[in-house]
Amino acid sequence: VTQRHRRSLVKVPSRARVTIRYSRYPPAPGKRKGFVMEGRRKLLIAVLLIAFFFAFQICASASDSDAIYYESFEEPFDGRWIVSQKDEYQGVWKHSKSEGHDDYGLLVSEKARKYAIVKELDHVVNLKDGTVVLQFEVRLQDGLECGGAYLKYLRPQEAGWLAKEFDNDSPYSIMFGPDKCGSTNKVHFILKHKNPNSGEYVEHHLKYPPSVPSDKLSHVYTAILRPDNEVSILIDGEEKKKANFLSAEDFEPPLVPAKTIPDPNDKKPEDWDERDKIPDPDAVKPDDWDEDAPMEIEDEEAVKPEGWLDDEPEEIDDPDASKPEDWDDEEDGEWEPPKIDNPKCEAAPGCGEWKRPTKRNPAYKGKWHAPLIDNPNYKGIWKPQEIPNPDYFELEKPDFEPIAAIGIEIWTMQDGILFDNILIAGDEKVAESYRLTTWKPKFEAEKEKQKAEEAAAGQSDGLSGFKKKVFDLLYKIVDIPLLEAYKPKIIDLIEKGEQQPDITIGVIVSVVLIILTVFFRLLFGGKKAAVNTETNRVPPAEPSDNQGTSVENEDEDEKEEDAAAAPPRRRSTRREN
Repeated sequence: VTQRHRRSLVKVPSRARVTIRYSRYPPAPGKRKGFVMEGRRKLLIAVLLIAFFFAFQICASASDSDAIYYESFEEPFDGRWIVSQKDEYQGVWKHSKSEGHDDYGLLVSEKARKYAIVKELDHVVNLKDGTVVLQFEVRLQDGLECGGAYLKYLRPQEAGWLAKEFDNDSPYSIMFGPDKCGSTNKVHFILKHKNPNSGEYVEHHLKYPPSVPSDKLSHVYTAILRPDNEVSILIDGEEKKKANFLSAEDFEPPLVPAKTIPDPNDKKPEDWDERDKIPDPDAVKPDDWDEDAPMEIEDEEAVKPEGWLDDEPEEIDDPDASKPEDWDDEEDGEWEPPKIDNPKCEAAPGCGEWKRPTKRNPAYKGKWHAPLIDNPNYKGIWKPQEIPNPDYFELEKPDFEPIAAIGIEIWTMQDGILFDNILIAGDEKVAESYRLTTWKPKFEAEKEKQKAEEAAAGQSDGLSGFKKKVFDLLYKIVDIPLLEAYKPKIIDLIEKGEQQPDITIGVIVSVVLIILTVFFRLLFGGKKAAVNTETNRVPPAEPSDNQGTSVENEDEDEKEEDAAAAPPRRRSTRREN
């Protein structure tokens, strides 16, 4: 080997240090050629190794750059996350392991408390360029009956703001995560957007958000903000909701205001008639219509049953009862023995005075009403005229405020809420890789443990089999927008069925009946007449051929009122003690 090739060490990155040593003395002339070729081959291998590891480091650093912020809580949060010092936040945060795991998280440790903690980011996160993924894990170790488990992504605060002063009024850009209490059961996604005309920040809520999983397992919540104005909400990696920021169908109120609004100064004219039907002024009550006839009359054909004991009371004094020794007539009054059923009446058809039963009066017609006819003066349901909206603006993309800090500000009645693996990333695949490596193994272990516990409790796999699939399906169905008005009641039924396996079948039937009722109403409930926005008139209804002498619905109401006033049929009841 020539003098210039003599090296003792070729340095490469520390992950793969390759040492190539050469002989200090040149070989014999006959061996020099082969030795040089061998040295060149080793040099080539060394250069390729160096190139490979440099490329690996570049890829690794590029991947790490997509994780804009990541918090695993493997180390104590003290000094990095700042607990609010406001008086109202008395809840104690703890650095604690997730039950059954060696994985640490941020724990809500006490019931019925307000909690607030914040982490200021080293660099502000811009939401306007490219894809941004917001992701975190939550485990409701003791369930969640009433409380929040969401994150607030704070925008830059005013000058002089201190993290220790973080509270509910600290302005945020996005609020995202589970919330459940009473009729509320949703995974919030709220965007605070600035109106460019008024300068006012408005909260825009995602319509029909997904429901919160009702078990005690670890779940990962993901919000993907894409540059095409779309946002996707994922639970455990499965897309539950997809929406467009600029669509009025997806956010309430919409980010882009309506072009026109009802004129607040427009008043309904005094002669505007909104009645589509009116009583026929020419109708006359028939002569044979008796409004005073009772709904029920005595049955004249009824005959007193044989063996009826007219002189026997239904109840008699208990012959075995005796006056208590401590009874004081002056303080307690005159003592009377308690009553018992007359044993003679048990064998007889009845006791006491016999009265004829009542029956429906064939002459009963109730109160007379004139039949309804089309109103010739009907103008439709009045609405104010539309005027241009002074707050209207056009928008091609949402004007997202950047994220300067991540805060958790909640009020909850449950403890055991564990936050973990908070991630902000610039790539959906990065978020997916974190789900697979940090959340998935825990979730699978928790599911297996849950199955074992259910089997040990003799539930024959409980909800883990067919019933579990049915409930999962019901949770998906209840997220349909058409069922929004019934969502709290349906979810309450589903949760009762999960907690009480004995009533599962009844709960499933009840939920299915509610859903079918809603769909039948939509199919056969009819449609309202459309309002003409230019003339404020509703097209008049087709004339009715019904020229009856009474109004059926009102007549039924009168019948119900008369029934309430009429004497009930006599029953041979026993007097209460």
